[in-house]
Amino acid sequence: MTAATIVPTRLRHNARIGLAALALGAFGVFGSPAQARGPEGIADVAEKVIDAVVNISTSQTVEAKGGSNTMPQLPPGSPFEEFFDDFFKNRKGPGGGSKGGDNGPPRKANSLGSGFIIDTSGVVVTNNHVIADADEINVILNDGTKTKAELVGVDKKTDLAVLKFKPPKPLVAVKFGDSDKLRLGDWVVAIGNPFSLGGTVTAGIVSAKNRDISSGPYDSYIQTDAAINRGNSGGPLFNLEGDVIGVNTLIISPSGGSIGIGFAVPSKTVAGVVDQLRQFGELRRGWLGVRIQSVTDEIAESLSIKPARGALVAGIDDKGPAKPAGIEPGDVVVKFDGKDVKDPKDLSRIVADTAVGKEVDVVIIRKGEEQTKKVTLGRLQDPDKVQAAVKTDEPAPEKPVTQKALGLDLAVLNKDLRARYKIKDSVKGVVVTNVDANSDAAEKRLSAGDVIVEVAQEAVASGDEIQKRIDQLKKDGKKSVLLLVSNGDGELRFVALSVQ
Repeated sequence: MTAATIVPTRLRHNARIGLAALALGAFGVFGSPAQARGPEGIADVAEKVIDAVVNISTSQTVEAKGGSNTMPQLPPGSPFEEFFDDFFKNRKGPGGGSKGGDNGPPRKANSLGSGFIIDTSGVVVTNNHVIADADEINVILNDGTKTKAELVGVDKKTDLAVLKFKPPKPLVAVKFGDSDKLRLGDWVVAIGNPFSLGGTVTAGIVSAKNRDISSGPYDSYIQTDAAINRGNSGGPLFNLEGDVIGVNTLIISPSGGSIGIGFAVPSKTVAGVVDQLRQFGELRRGWLGVRIQSVTDEIAESLSIKPARGALVAGIDDKGPAKPAGIEPGDVVVKFDGKDVKDPKDLSRIVADTAVGKEVDVVIIRKGEEQTKKVTLGRLQDPDKVQAAVKTDEPAPEKPVTQKALGLDLAVLNKDLRARYKIKDSVKGVVVTNVDANSDAAEKRLSAGDVIVEVAQEAVASGDEIQKRIDQLKKDGKKSVLLLVSNGDGELRFVALSVQ
């Protein structure tokens, strides 16, 4: 993905996007003439739902910036001629003419996106990034009727928003389908407002499901090759029954136009978020109170888990619901509320989608054996909290090394070492004072100031104890050793190192 860009598909009225739209023209918007024809049902779907798809127009007051107002040369009769003419006329600063002013008054920045009506009372779903920071939001119906809308609520984590407007006439609404029933290769239809052209219908297939592109904590996108371009953001993705099975949100593109890799938030996620936004005006997500990490092959071998799966609990929040339920660091969650957990992302999504206050069964693996814990979920209060590892680049002139193991110089914690590496008194274990640059430990990003708390799930207080644990693991035929490592603030993580 080094040559491509993940692009939110809102269209801003500015020269750069305009030129991109012009350059893409028939290629980006209208697709290749050699593209295979879809099933006959596409026309029926489009006719059935087109009036429920709306354009979202927003405006925002921004400070004027200096720069050229030179009007680009457009082909005669270009559909973008009026767009650029209005844009550059409105953009002239105090200096007038084509140069404009460097420090003109604040101006209105406009952007366009898409949305769809889910309730004939005037409820619309779109993307959060379509309406973010807007001073004014307007809904434009398929017949051109423009109505001011109010914001009901947003969820930044899934990039969704709900709007409400007073219907000027009877409306057509669409309903959500079941995105879980989609199969790879199923035909889908995207309708939206690409490059401000108005209602545009494109079709393609489901290319992938549950796609994680690392854009957020709950990524589980539907990937489609239906043409999605700037301005399609917030528009619906339909199945051939005319049900919404996704909200078009992102594309991957080196040029800004469609290359057949688009992503939609699945309707299963959208429906739950929309229900909460309509009911509460905010999201109330479940909270387990654990910090988790992936179970690598090395960690799985150390914990006697075959095959590698689940979410490894690296830390427990003292005030979270996991602690009184008996969940501990080193446990691997493999099932939550009856749903399999393949990796940490699975657990994050499942927990977030579970009702606050619900008692659930959590299946963990502890020392090779499955156990079931009952947990009553709390409410996630601070979803933006980011756990950051504390590192130090300060040289340690004279390291009081007591043991060398696994490419690490190890020392017993004392007052001087705590002060040097800013280690809290609550952190117990053996401090790392140096890391061999060519060791497995260096590749796993261990660094001076890290504290080894446990080896093979047993607490350690000296380098000698660490070496004894390693020797025993070698005798037992283990290929790796699992370390529980803390930073100076007491934030824990598991690291598996080779003992070969």
